[in-house]
Amino acid sequence: MKAIYLDCFAGISGNMFLGAMLQAGVPQAYLEKELQKLPMADEFALEVQEVWQKGIHAVYVDVKLTAADHAHPEHHEHHHAHRTMKDIREILEQSALSMAVKQQAVAIFTEIAEAEGKVHGKPADEVAFHEVGAVDSIVDIVGAAICLDYLEVERVFVSKLTTGSGFVQCAHGMMPVPAPAVAELLLGWQTETGTEKKELVTPTGAGIVKALGTYSEGLPKGFVSEKIGYGAGSHELSLPNVLRLYFGEYHGAAVSELAVLEANIDDMNPQIYGYLYERLLAAGALDVWTTPIFMKKNRPAQKLSVLVESGRQSDCAGIIFAETTSIGLRVMPVGERLEAARHMAKVETSYGVVNCKVSAWDGRICSVSPEYEDCKALAMAQNVPLKLVQQEAIKSFNDIIG
Repeated sequence: MKAIYLDCFAGISGNMFLGAMLQAGVPQAYLEKELQKLPMADEFALEVQEVWQKGIHAVYVDVKLTAADHAHPEHHEHHHAHRTMKDIREILEQSALSMAVKQQAVAIFTEIAEAEGKVHGKPADEVAFHEVGAVDSIVDIVGAAICLDYLEVERVFVSKLTTGSGFVQCAHGMMPVPAPAVAELLLGWQTETGTEKKELVTPTGAGIVKALGTYSEGLPKGFVSEKIGYGAGSHELSLPNVLRLYFGEYHGAAVSELAVLEANIDDMNPQIYGYLYERLLAAGALDVWTTPIFMKKNRPAQKLSVLVESGRQSDCAGIIFAETTSIGLRVMPVGERLEAARHMAKVETSYGVVNCKVSAWDGRICSVSPEYEDCKALAMAQNVPLKLVQQEAIKSFNDIIG
């Protein structure tokens, strides 16, 4: 599968990401053509320059407001400085962008909206974006999704993030670096401040990382680089202010051999199966299932099946022998296992936020499944049928991606 690795030694911002993607192979003309599908395309223009950062040849992308937009400052103030998540979702819904681009852009914006909402104590949809609601940030985020779709990128790996330090001027005044929303987005991520007293990770950059990224200390095992792109930032730093992006093919880590462990059980208390499932999955089993069967003398029984990697086979066999009445196991090698690419997307429903598991095969979405536990909790809290929550979650997802 196609993948990228982001080396964030000087941080990451939306325009740095775009610059790196352009140098890695996305045609500027294609990016500009796709951005014209936004309903507010007349409000901006891309300015792309080749620059040198401490001797490194990089691409710098800047979003310029059009002269017509500057002629109406009150229009700019209303529509750009205070756009909400609802406004941004409507912009994307009204656009002619592809389903995949819309979905990725919404995923990034949703992460930022939730972080901003937590910082300001408001529901995500009610947060009035300032920096992130501005035209340049909308272009950066939608542009990022366009570039990823063009290069057919399925995995995004990200290094440790250098955040910078000091203070930054925001819409609410001077804020410490990283800004509160950025700090919220980077919870659980490995970061370091570095030596620069500048904001090196912006909300748009943090949103891209949080929504799409997987941490990797260095280039992942199984990653074969084909191109490297450098996207330049706007600050003058003591180090090269660039985002280094590796583009290539990810073949996955060393593949473990798979096997299915099977046992026919006809003399065990069925209450034990729930506990057995939990223990096997906690021990690393990839899947566990039972199938009703009939054994000799027409005796009803259950066939226990456990899918495991070779390194977990012994542990899972030990649990089966300890917890069940089985005294023998069949071990059947699995020749190949095909997996659809998958990620989580958050959707807003009238009952609350639901995580949906989105699966794709050959570049196309093949399945959308609302998380059962999310829907169950909302159904119980709102005293409504579970199926209504599930149905609305799927409808909301479909509305987002058109």
